[in-house]
Amino acid sequence: MVQTEHMFKLPIGFPDEDGNLHRDGVMRLARAEDEISPLRDGRVQANPAYLIVILLSRVITRLGTVSHINPKMIESLYAADLAYLQNLYNEINQVDQGHLTATCPQCRHAFEMERPSMGGL
Repeated sequence: MVQTEHMFKLPIGFPDEDGNLHRDGVMRLARAEDEISPLRDGRVQANPAYLIVILLSRVITRLGTVSHINPKMIESLYAADLAYLQNLYNEINQVDQGHLTATCPQCRHAFEMERPSMGGL
C-alpha cells in the first residue's frame, strides 16, 4: 500500500497570531491537479517562484493545531522551513532533483545540467 500522508517537524516553526509555534505537521502526496491548477493562478504567472507557495498550501493538511492551510501561512514561514518543506515535497512525490542531459541546438554538444526544483528555490 502507498503511504499517502507523511508527518514532518519544521526546523523553526510557524508562529501563529497568539505567538504559539507550530512545528509538527502532515503533508499528503500531490495529485496532478495540485500541480496543474496553480499554473492558472495570476500570482504564479506573475512570479513562477510563487508556485511552491500554492503547492504547499494545497498538500499540507495540518500544521500544529491548524488544519486549514492557506498561501498567506506559507508566505509567513521562515526560509529554513520553506526550504525544508520544498525538499520534503520533492522527496515524497519522487521529484527527480538530479541532473539531466541537454544538447546544444547549434553545436549538438551534450552536457549535464542541474534539474531546477519545483517553485524555483
